Amino acid sequence: MKLLVGIFILISFVSFSQKEKPKNYRRFDRKTIHFGFMLGANTSNFTVIQQPDAYSQYGLKSLSAKSTPGGQVGIVSTLKLGTPVVRLRLIPTLSFQERVLIYQFDTLITGKSIEFNEERISSTNIDFPLMFQFRTLRLNNFATYILLGAQYSIDLQSQEKSSQDFNDPFIKIRKFDFQPQLGIGLEFFAPYFKFGMEIKYSHGIRNTLVPENTFIAKPIERLYNNVWWFSIIFEG
Repeated sequence: MKLLVGIFILISFVSFSQKEKPKNYRRFDRKTIHFGFMLGANTSNFTVIQQPDAYSQYGLKSLSAKSTPGGQVGIVSTLKLGTPVVRLRLIPTLSFQERVLIYQFDTLITGKSIEFNEERISSTNIDFPLMFQFRTLRLNNFATYILLGAQYSIDLQSQEKSSQDFNDPFIKIRKFDFQPQLGIGLEFFAPYFKFGMEIKYSHGIRNTLVPENTFIAKPIERLYNNVWWFSIIFEG
C-alpha cells in the first residue's frame, strides 16, 4: 500500500510540474464510453496459512510460496460517470499464472524419505475486474488516477473435481475466486488515442485450497491468491 501511494505521489509530481502545452485528443473527455485493449505482465503467489500442528502432526518444518511471472491480455470498456474524473472500468481478461509451494519435512516424524518437495500450481484464468477510476484533471497531455474495485476469476485449469493420484499427489485449488483490487496509473494523451500504464494489487478473500488427505495438502489450513499486475492500456 505504501509503495502504491509513493509511486502515485511521484507520478503526480512529475505530471503537474510540466509547463502548459497544447492538448492532444481534446474530445476524449467528452465521450461517454471508451473501448480499447490491454496487454500486461503479472507475478502471482499464495498467502499460506499452515495448520497449527503442522510440525507435530505432519512433520512440516517449513512451507513457503514463491511467486513466478505470468501475463495477461484483455478488452477495455470505460464508462464516464457524469464527470471526466470518475469512471467505471471493466476489462475482461485472459491471464496466465503460476505459483510454487516449497516444503521441507522432518523425515524422522514423517517416516518417509522425502525431505524437500516442490509443487507448481498453474492457472489459466478468465478475470472480470470491475474498477472505479478516480482520475486527476488533465495537465497538458498527462493525468494520473487511482483504481478501486474487485475481480471475479474463473480458473480454467482448476483440478478441483479431478481424481487425486495418491502415488503422486497434487494441490487442488478452487475454480472460482473473488479478489478486491487497488491500483494506480498514469495516462498519456496522443493525437488520436490515449495510452496508459498502471500497477494493481489483488488479494483473494476466499480460501482457495481444496482439502485433501495427502501429505502436501494436510499441513495447509488456507491458501489465498494474491497478484501484482502491470498493464499497458490503449483507449480510443
